[in-house]
Amino acid sequence: MQNYQDLLSEILIDSEKLQARVKELGAQISADYPDGDLLLICILRGGVPFMVDLSRSITVPHKMDFMAVSSYGVGARESTGSARVTLDLQMDIRGMQVLLVEDIVDSGHTISSVLNMLKTRNPKTLKVCALLDKPERREAHVPVDYLGFTIPNKFVFGYGLDLDEYYRNLPFVGVVDLEKYQPPT
Repeated sequence: MQNYQDLLSEILIDSEKLQARVKELGAQISADYPDGDLLLICILRGGVPFMVDLSRSITVPHKMDFMAVSSYGVGARESTGSARVTLDLQMDIRGMQVLLVEDIVDSGHTISSVLNMLKTRNPKTLKVCALLDKPERREAHVPVDYLGFTIPNKFVFGYGLDLDEYYRNLPFVGVVDLEKYQPPT
């Protein structure tokens, strides 16, 4: 894998802006759930850095759980449109206030499928918190209740978003230089 700097065309959202917005989201969520009793559900793997930072910014008591959902083929950048749960929740969400934490809402198919599935489990409330939203790519309606940033239709990586499973650890969201990037074969 190449050095990320060789593949970076621009830093779209720097670390300071990311952390400031995550703190704002945490304050807003804390105000909206003053009694706590909140369950954050992270969609693995991309949502992990965002949920960890968000959790630290939420001042009310809350729990965490995780799901892994696949809608992309191996090495693919386009969603297949159908979501498949590869790791399900450990908790029963019946009667709980649930906040689904996602790294990016792109076509909307994956998150829409997950929301439909979670609704059948009868949570008290079910809302979505997304770090990034690409409305230009939306094909399925997704209600985003808490949003970090609206971004243009660019191939991004960093802060949980991968580039061929690498660079999730970067503290910023960068744009891939598609002229230099060679996808794995």
